[in-house]
Amino acid sequence: MNKPYVIGIIGGSGSGKTFFLESLINHFSEDELCLISQDNYYRPFEEQPRDENGEVNFDLPQCIDDSKLLNDLKLLLNGSSIQRKEYTFNVDKEKAKTLIIRSAPIVVIEGLFIFHYPAIAELLDLRIFVHAEDDIMLERRLARDIKHRGYTREMIIYQWENHVKPAFDKYLLPYKPSADIVMINNTTITDGLFTASDDLAFELKKRLAK
Repeated sequence: MNKPYVIGIIGGSGSGKTFFLESLINHFSEDELCLISQDNYYRPFEEQPRDENGEVNFDLPQCIDDSKLLNDLKLLLNGSSIQRKEYTFNVDKEKAKTLIIRSAPIVVIEGLFIFHYPAIAELLDLRIFVHAEDDIMLERRLARDIKHRGYTREMIIYQWENHVKPAFDKYLLPYKPSADIVMINNTTITDGLFTASDDLAFELKKRLAK
């Protein structure tokens, strides 16, 4: 394989995208697959847009340094390695880990807006959209953010109604029809995503063997 095979994976908050992604990656070694995450390209906090109430809105395409993301993706496609600070919620930049990502025959790029950025989208060989119904995604987001981020229910609902859902409807959902694979994850049972990751991994392994 001369050019790495590029897979783009998107999905709304609470869709199950991260679970599917982790299940897929577990089938491969670092020599076979590398991952680049949009989350690691958030612009500095002081540059983030605010809504009409002065609250920071992290759910807009302009929150991401997409030029840097594109540049790093191209480096990986050309066989180079990249370094990037890992984004972790509520962790200072100084304490964040430095990731070293080495090129591999399969490159996976994931994030909310990677289908929306034209220059990035045109580099994708396979587009995957992980989806769930709105009320299910909200229920999962509530459970996660209350337990792991210390948010109140009121804060989560505000973000959902004013940031998350409008961004999903405008910047993600329109790309669902053009995805090569759409995975529906409306239950708490993850067997479907496990099976889907197994099936995709099998096809990708065959590609690597050519």
